[in-house]
Amino acid sequence: MQQRDNHSKLIGYLLWLFGFLGAHRFYYGKPVTGTIWFFTLGLLGIGWLIDLFLIPGMDRDADLRFHSGAIDYNIAWLLLTFLGVLGVHRMYQGKWPTGILYLLTGGLFLIGILYDFWTMNQQISLRNASQPG
Repeated sequence: MQQRDNHSKLIGYLLWLFGFLGAHRFYYGKPVTGTIWFFTLGLLGIGWLIDLFLIPGMDRDADLRFHSGAIDYNIAWLLLTFLGVLGVHRMYQGKWPTGILYLLTGGLFLIGILYDFWTMNQQISLRNASQPG
């Protein structure tokens, strides 16, 4: 079986810079620990530093768990992380109505952003699996 490279270590480390907020953990499909990192500032920085060494393993696991396809995880996650309140990540996935709704409501009053941090990998994986090719 060919290994897919749908998540990037480079993007993982870029998000790790903001890792005390859990961004890299959400990116690699670990929403529970991402939320814990968010509320504890990366376990007071200790977990954040340890993650520096865990990212290659998290990257391998994410590559195996999620479907590759037309929608690029890296682009979607960068859009969500840095422009989420504008809904650009949803528009990128072809979800124009909710993208526009996010644009008009500040990411659906930030609750939508939190939902997308929890489910972005699954959203993309399902969409990629349902598209031919």
